[in-house]
Amino acid sequence: MLATFLIGLREGLEAALVVGILVAYLRRLGRSDALPRLWAGVGLAITLSLGIGAVLTFGAYSLTFEAQELIGGLLSLLAVSMVTWMIFWMQRAGRTMKATLEGGLDRALTHGGLWALIAIGFISVAREGIETTLLLWSMVQSFGDAPSALLGALLGLLTAVAIGWLLARGAVRLDLRRFFTWTSGFLVIVAAGVLAYAIMDLQEAGALPGPFTSAAPVDALTGAVAIGWAAFPFGWAFDVTAVIAPDGAWATVLQATVGFMPRMTWLQVTAWAVYLLVVGFFFVRGLRARGPSAPRSTSSDRDVSTPTLTQQGAA
Repeated sequence: MLATFLIGLREGLEAALVVGILVAYLRRLGRSDALPRLWAGVGLAITLSLGIGAVLTFGAYSLTFEAQELIGGLLSLLAVSMVTWMIFWMQRAGRTMKATLEGGLDRALTHGGLWALIAIGFISVAREGIETTLLLWSMVQSFGDAPSALLGALLGLLTAVAIGWLLARGAVRLDLRRFFTWTSGFLVIVAAGVLAYAIMDLQEAGALPGPFTSAAPVDALTGAVAIGWAAFPFGWAFDVTAVIAPDGAWATVLQATVGFMPRMTWLQVTAWAVYLLVVGFFFVRGLRARGPSAPRSTSSDRDVSTPTLTQQGAA
């Protein structure tokens, strides 16, 4: 629940920031008449995200176990790819996001008409919505506790909406750059765990060699799949289920935070470690290249006609 809450909060606040910038700019231009079209696009994006979640949840019931695991593994890989791309996109484009969004609105108002504004609202939210849906779906499959995971995500999204509204009203200030930096670091760890779970799904489906296929090394004494160094590379790296119950609270907390499972294959451990090392390296390097935060503007420097959410979005 904590992990999905943080994901819902982070992704929801990112979407709220984007929508807030668009709404504030339209109002500043005196084009409040265009807001219904923008909200229509936002509504379509939310509907699409919910529809994808429903199809993934209920469509899997008619599939065989191997097909479910194969589709689950591939969708988890897609979620990891989208999250990774978004982390680096935010790191790269965060400073110019406000100008990019406002430029898109200018073009839509000048040349595009009705459908262009709907498309701006749709695209701005659909990217976040689809990414969140895939990531949450993968985590729900991993945890096996859909009610708690979905409740955490819903609470996170509602909290993000509330914070976004307070930011737009100027009732609260939040260092968004620091917030997205810390939550992006958290998402790197979460994505590594989702990747490890995707590998397990693909191994269970037989798409990758592992303990469930004939490629698994067998312990000569017990006849079971080997564990430890003798099992490298297609057996179990470790098995601590006797100490940490797979369906227990500790296992859930560890899996939600660092991607640890009481029993993992060598391919899972390798993928988890390589992802953390490679993506973590480039993420930290991007933070260093960006340098220290720019000094805060004083009240006399601010454009009072622009809500606080827009000011912070520019940062």
